[in-house]
Amino acid sequence: MTPSILAGLLASPVFGVFARILLTFVFWSAGLGMAADYSGTLGVMAHFGLQPAAVFAPLVIVVLLVGSALVIFNRSAWLGFGMLAVFTALTIFIAHPFWTMEGELRMAEFHVVMEHITVIGALMVGAILCRKLELERAARNG
Repeated sequence: MTPSILAGLLASPVFGVFARILLTFVFWSAGLGMAADYSGTLGVMAHFGLQPAAVFAPLVIVVLLVGSALVIFNRSAWLGFGMLAVFTALTIFIAHPFWTMEGELRMAEFHVVMEHITVIGALMVGAILCRKLELERAARNG
């Protein structure tokens, strides 16, 4: 791919939306899945000690779907990135406490946590860039 084609692709609004859909896929797909299997979601919340599950389940679904939508539609995307980053950080302590485990399970959960940390870093970069662009736009417009 030549540099001019790549530059055009990166400047394309359609490519930007596609990239944001892919970046948030793990979040909005989980939110839709939780909403579709609400009774199962209540069971998952209870399993991880999030009681009352009927309070936590809708909150989690809203964070996943609203955070993703803010990013995908690039409206206060920095806030959406932040919501998803905080959610991801909390899941480490709630669902992946590898430090309490032993053997192969400990190692598997450790790797999941490392992936979560990487995702948090990517979400932080997204928040930084979106907020910077938002402030630059506001400064240009008055």
